[in-house]
Amino acid sequence: MQDFSHLTALCKLVRHTIIASTSKAGSGHPTSSLSAVELMVVLFFGGYLRFDLNNPRNVLNDRVIFSKGHAAPLLYSLHHAAGALSHEEILRLRSFTSELEGHPSPRFRLVDVATGSLGQGLSIGVGMALGAKLQANQKSTIWVLMGDSETAEGQIWEALAFASYYKLNNLTGIIDVNRLGQRGETMLGWDLAKYEKRADSFGWNSIVVQDGHDLKQVYSAFEKATENKKNGKPTMIIAKTIKGKGVSFLEDKNGWHGVPVPKDKLELALKELGDVDLNVRGKVTLPSGVIPIVQPADRDRIKKEPRIIGIPPYARNDQIATREAYGDALVALGKSNSSLIVMDAEVSNSTYANKFAKAFPERFFEMFIAEQNMISAALGLSKMGYLPFVSTFSVFLTRSFDQLRMAQYSNPNLKVVGSHSGVSIGQDGPSQMGLEDIAMMRSLLESTVLYPSDAVSAFKLTHLMASIKGISYLRTTREKTPIIYPPDEEFKIGGSKIVRQSKNDKAVVVAAGITLHEALKAYDVLKRQGLNITVVDLYSIKPADEETLLSLAKLVKYFIVVEDHYPFGGVGDVVTDVLCNENVTIERLAVKKIPRSGTPEELRSFEEIDPDAIVKKVQSPLLSR
Repeated sequence: MQDFSHLTALCKLVRHTIIASTSKAGSGHPTSSLSAVELMVVLFFGGYLRFDLNNPRNVLNDRVIFSKGHAAPLLYSLHHAAGALSHEEILRLRSFTSELEGHPSPRFRLVDVATGSLGQGLSIGVGMALGAKLQANQKSTIWVLMGDSETAEGQIWEALAFASYYKLNNLTGIIDVNRLGQRGETMLGWDLAKYEKRADSFGWNSIVVQDGHDLKQVYSAFEKATENKKNGKPTMIIAKTIKGKGVSFLEDKNGWHGVPVPKDKLELALKELGDVDLNVRGKVTLPSGVIPIVQPADRDRIKKEPRIIGIPPYARNDQIATREAYGDALVALGKSNSSLIVMDAEVSNSTYANKFAKAFPERFFEMFIAEQNMISAALGLSKMGYLPFVSTFSVFLTRSFDQLRMAQYSNPNLKVVGSHSGVSIGQDGPSQMGLEDIAMMRSLLESTVLYPSDAVSAFKLTHLMASIKGISYLRTTREKTPIIYPPDEEFKIGGSKIVRQSKNDKAVVVAAGITLHEALKAYDVLKRQGLNITVVDLYSIKPADEETLLSLAKLVKYFIVVEDHYPFGGVGDVVTDVLCNENVTIERLAVKKIPRSGTPEELRSFEEIDPDAIVKKVQSPLLSR
């Protein structure tokens, strides 16, 4: 018979540490942590977790994700019990100088990803499980702890469906069903049968634990989960627990969520735990081998000189959409980079990611219409050492902004591509028009935002994206557009191109993407009228080419920015920010009316971002003098 005395002692230690550390911090979520103690102690110290604490980047390690990130005190207490954190370190929880933040983040060396925005952890686990399966001889398991409250998030069910579809038998979820959310009872309370039916209906193995504090039952559940890997399905452990378990005045009591034990009740709470051996320690089982992997653990976004592989296969008289050039670039990259993974949200025949799918089917993953799951899964893949490119229509990326926002705290390496941008998509109408995406992607602190205007620049900027670290965004256009640049043209992150210029220019027109072609048409009209303008292709929106813009401001005092985007947060804001201290006038042409269906030309005319609007804006101050 299994002897659980050592695990019992570890549970007491972990509870003691949770209560003491949160009370000392004066904040935290002890009750949410206490409910999952037995579940996590058995995982960590019962022989099921295989993890090298001294080599957390070993790809053979199992991975543990606390999707219920507010249970961070439990995670840290487990590592304290494993000997990875000292007593002094654990008591600095939530302090400014501590790695142990209120919710887990990679600032703590044993954490892969930041969690805390509920519902995302299982999707990250999906990406890690995919990455593990791609590794040769990989036998690791991805474990994801979820709270019952967060299962109300739709992304959880996106992940459930996807994991079943791809038969991720190396993924095990654990739902801590403690009945109480932040303000009261959850939708299902302790109805374990409904959780079980829902998991079953999504094609998962379900293991129900009637008492999540009974070590024998919990141990048996993990034993079954290990055995279930053989049937090719992911597994869900569903355990009934008590919020605040171990302290009578906290147990199953509403109103204690996010509230530490007051210092005047600390002694009473700790006394209820009984005798606690503060020196007992648990041992985490080592994986069977060591394969180190270099993770992007620092915040330097550019790790090496960006390089471009291959020559764009386009001639000067070609008409090629930038979205198609993106597909061509992926294929070229895929030939030289075996870590490149492509994911698409069921529009690969429009984003042209299907070109990569045909060339490298084993490295392409159809993510279906579940953009939130796609972004988080891509994050998981990036933490396993892969280089994920994800694509969909730019408008649909807005629904996954929280996933991108959270990803930025995990030292990610994500390449995001949004196609069919702006009113220029035409007849499909406003629901399909990405008009907020530049602002959204610029708002991420360390992001890179690129907007090519022709197939050559799209091809080369895609390659540059692959060479820099962090979150990068490429905005592509639906329409076929003329080739502007020769195949040997050079581009750089933070660069721009002056595509038209003379000595007596009266205005500078700054554009990117589709509006660069509108600006060039306006240039031809104005030139016939004897009015010369400078035309700038601001293909790197973030970081922007400040040097070029500032140098032009010394020569010309009238700037016009034209963009197929709402006026807030787009190219106009970039130029205005750069030139805010210069003695120049800046006019901004952008999408300022609610758009409608129509041809691309009709819509650009309606929004006044077409050649006629540019010509009028240039003529107005010049002809009035």
